[in-house]
Amino acid sequence: MGLIKNQHGTWYAQRKVPERLQVAVARVLGNGKTKQVFLKKSLGTKELKAANVRAKLVLAGFDRTFSEATAALELADAPPASRKALNAAEIARMAEALFGKLLADDEAARFGGRAYMASLEAKLRRRGEEFNSRSPLHTLREFGWSPEQLSEQKGNLVSELQIMQEALARGDISAVVDDVDILLADFQINLDKSSISYRQLGTEALRAYVSALLAIEKRNTGQPVATPKFMLGFMAAPESGGTLRNAFEGWDKERSRPAGTVHEYRRAVEMFIQLHGDMPAAAIKKSHARLFREALQDVPQRRIGELRKAGLPELSAWGRTHPEAPKVSPGTINKQLGAVQAIAAWAFANGVVPEDTAWADPFARMRVQGEQSERTSFENADLRLLFAAPVFTKHEYPEGGRGVAAFWLPLLALFTGARQAELAGLTTADVQIEPETSSPLLYITSQASLGKRLKTKASERVIPIHTQLVKLGFLKYADELRKRDGAKAFLFPPVAPNQGRAGSGAGYGNIRHVLCGA
Repeated sequence: MGLIKNQHGTWYAQRKVPERLQVAVARVLGNGKTKQVFLKKSLGTKELKAANVRAKLVLAGFDRTFSEATAALELADAPPASRKALNAAEIARMAEALFGKLLADDEAARFGGRAYMASLEAKLRRRGEEFNSRSPLHTLREFGWSPEQLSEQKGNLVSELQIMQEALARGDISAVVDDVDILLADFQINLDKSSISYRQLGTEALRAYVSALLAIEKRNTGQPVATPKFMLGFMAAPESGGTLRNAFEGWDKERSRPAGTVHEYRRAVEMFIQLHGDMPAAAIKKSHARLFREALQDVPQRRIGELRKAGLPELSAWGRTHPEAPKVSPGTINKQLGAVQAIAAWAFANGVVPEDTAWADPFARMRVQGEQSERTSFENADLRLLFAAPVFTKHEYPEGGRGVAAFWLPLLALFTGARQAELAGLTTADVQIEPETSSPLLYITSQASLGKRLKTKASERVIPIHTQLVKLGFLKYADELRKRDGAKAFLFPPVAPNQGRAGSGAGYGNIRHVLCGA
């Protein structure tokens, strides 16, 4: 079963992590390690019989950790889900990106001189590609082109412009299919090439290409044609990255954070990228933040069938075509906005945004109104249905239902109104009898050494224990646990802080999860 005994005779549950999951498991646990070779947890007993009983829950927790790590790997390795449609904002953004990249490349080459060509040569050779230059680097000008280089560029441009304008006149998007495929890869979109959206994207890409060549033609005559500002980051640091995903990865590596927080931030960043592509952090504008907010506002609250795997653009499009469907709450929208905002701010503070780049928070004042929770109280019918579960009527605990927590947590939530994380972090010391009045009390406190954290300092409080909980045996349960495991023992170890999943609230789940073992 994976039991070992330490030098003091105490039994431990231990399981070796498969090599392919070791890095992913360390990330799930959020323990700051680069990889986790073994999962190990004390069973708190020297008796083999008791250890075998307790090990079942612990090993089930190990299995859940393996499942989460496997899912994370599959998510990272899986190609983007196939899509059949793009919205107008996505098509416009990709065409804008192609136009900007063509002008940025031209400006970098035109003004970069010898230094630019040297960096380009190094870049290609690192990729294993051959670098062919008509002139040795040492013969090139330090700044700009020589007259011969300008003349050669003009000749090449005439030929390329003629080809692309003819393709545009004939509506032949095959001239830009390579550029379209690169755009889709950059934006992490797997688009069906037989779809109408693919043809629409190709059309806009072809128009953008011709527009860029016409703009470059004006530059060849000395006319001042500016490169779009959002592309300047590419020229300033072509090798330094600096995208939003780069910023998230740097933020994640900076220090150990709760696994739940990392998951939420990663999901928010990926949704932003699904809509706008993995653009440079310095290039994010208020218009991008606004479009992100508007897309989130159309996301359906319930996602079933194919929507469960859909990206933000598809979810948003579905929501717009089904206006009657309930949408996600303002609180959820603001949480996603806040996550991307935090990563963008981290990028600015930590040099992902070039230091000489003017930057202002594009997510400032983007929150939606109505942050007050839209959740309503349980109706009597809801409560009857909830407490008619076999765990209450027959004391049949569901598989994966966190043991006795499946029974006590819903009852404590009903009679105390405490938050899920607060209840999951209770210890036997938090259940006390007031000496003078003999009143049973429940202490909601914070204790960092045990991983117990509260939402705010004001959340610390004392709650009288309801007589119904006393009748049901809650005090007796806490007292027996205290005698067996001590005053610091968690009342519900399978869902306690840092047990099973790392991080504040990451392993608590909601009442439905506890009852159903989901």
